[in-house]
Parts: sequence; structure tokens; C-alpha cells
Amino acid sequence: MSENNSIIKVRGLVKKYNGVEAVRGVSFDVYSGEIFGFLGPNGAGKTTTINILCTLLGYDSGSVAVNGFDCRKSSHEVRSSIGLVFQEITLDNQLTAYENLKFHSYMYNMERKTTKIRIEELLEVVGLTARRNDLVREFSGGMKRRLEVARGLLHRPKVLFLDEPTLGLDPQTRKHVWSFIEKTRKKFGNTVFMTTHYMEEADVCGRVAIIDNGKIIACDSPEELKKSMKGETIYLKTADNERAARELKEKFKLEAKVIDGGLSFNVAGGEKFIPRLFEGMGVEINSISLKRPSLEDVFIHLTGREIREETASPRSRTRGPGGPRGMGRGRG
Repeated sequence: MSENNSIIKVRGLVKKYNGVEAVRGVSFDVYSGEIFGFLGPNGAGKTTTINILCTLLGYDSGSVAVNGFDCRKSSHEVRSSIGLVFQEITLDNQLTAYENLKFHSYMYNMERKTTKIRIEELLEVVGLTARRNDLVREFSGGMKRRLEVARGLLHRPKVLFLDEPTLGLDPQTRKHVWSFIEKTRKKFGNTVFMTTHYMEEADVCGRVAIIDNGKIIACDSPEELKKSMKGETIYLKTADNERAARELKEKFKLEAKVIDGGLSFNVAGGEKFIPRLFEGMGVEINSISLKRPSLEDVFIHLTGREIREETASPRSRTRGPGGPRGMGRGRG
């Protein structure tokens, strides 16, 4: 796709905290109608970047535009163009599902007739029509997430931002939430920009940008990123991993990374290579496995480490009044 189809344009973005660069010259485009993922560990710069895109945070240099509006010069227009689902639940537990959506409509000065139609439509899409008059405090975590997605789409934003949208949910609930997100995207045609550290979520994206230490180190479709690995991934644990790594390099010209108490490396024709490995290694092999490269393998290959389970910091987001004039203030 061309730049002309870009609904988000970021060029040379830099954000510093106390002189330290949290985002280091990031550049990328997000195309209209796609699901774009920001994949990386906690502290990589994901939340800082999404806060800047949503005009919740300033930046030091570079240029950022959403839906054709400059995030510095036209922040109100940017906020009117986007919906946002935070890491933490920001619904009012003392209101019903319907009342939460109704309150959101006030923030965007929506017409009463339009609001009523859209609320009913979205409650149906996210499967909460039967619970429309129930207090949100009675909802499960997955139901709250679905309601937040409905709220984010109520004013028909061009871009829906999802910052770790399923953080803390169990795998089954995560899949349910994502099925609703995909369903709403197909129905309303909006662009989805999400940050995540869950590999299975990144796999549903049209393109994924892998960010680490404030820099984008790769950006492509999940399939193309996997193809870049050129072969299968072999994991093995040995009696002496350091010696095994040396032997892999000396005997087979393979660079292995130490991962979770074992070694990981990529090789073409993995099934045929394994017998050679057992014959040629002078170190006892305790276990071995082979698989087609995944996004996690790509991430490990590019960064040298796994993405560990992360938790949302209670200070990572401060709840604000919502709406295009006051969507809250964030910390990067």
C-alpha cells in the first residue's frame, strides 16, 4: 500500500523522560482499514507511542498525524477521529451497560436519535443486549472488555486504539474478545491499532511492528516475519549449554541463543538435521524439539530474549473525564 492510504503517519518520533529516550526515532505508517500491531515487552515504548498518537502525551521531535490531522496542531480533531480502549477498565461500575454508552455519547455531542440507534446496534454486535440494564460491576472481565470496545466505536471513529486490550484475561476470554473486535472491524470498516505482548494476538494483525528499547526492529505481516527465519526452529537442552553452543558454532556454523535454560537456533531442513546433531555433538542432549517458526521465535531471534508476562502498572494510566476534550492523561 502507498503512503496515500496511510491513516497514521509517524516520522522520526522521539520521546524522552529525564533525558532518556523512551522512543528513539520511530517511523511507520498504518493503512486505512487494517489491523496493525505493536509487539514488544513492557518498557519497549508501546504505551508511550500510543499515548502520543492519542494526544495524551507530548513528544520531543518528529511528526505524528492521525486521520490527516497533526497530533500537536489539531489535537481536538485527532481525538474526534479515534476511539480508545485502555489497559485498565475505565467503565463506571455504578452505571448500567446502556448508561455507560449513553454517557460516552454526551462526551462527543452525539445526536439523541443517532445515539439510541448505535447503542442498540453495538450492544447486539458485542453480545450484551440481554445485559443492557445490568450494572457493570456485575460483569466479568471479558464482558467489560466487550463493552469498552462498543464504547470506543460508538462515535464511529476512524481508528480504534487498543492498549493491551486483553491484559489479565484468560486465554479463552482473550479469544472471545478478539472475535468481537474483528467482527466490529468488518462491520464498521475502522482501522485497529493495538499494542500487545501476546503472540496469538499479534498473529491476527495484517502487519506487526516489533518494538524493543524504543526502536522498531522489524515491520511486516506475521507470515513474512516468520518466513524471514528461513527454516525450522530447534530448541534443545543439554548437560552443558555453553559447551553445546560452542560446538554448534564450530561444527555446524550455527549461532544459538540461550533461552529459558536451553538453546534455540534456526536451521533449514530441521528434521534431517536432528540425526546429524546427535551424531556430531560431544555434549549429552537431554531434550530436543522442532517447530515451524512463530512470531515468538522471530522476536527471540531479533532481540535475544522472550517476552515475559507483564502486568499493567497502576500508574500507567490515570483516568480522565473522557471525550474529545479530556480523554485522560497518561504516563509513558
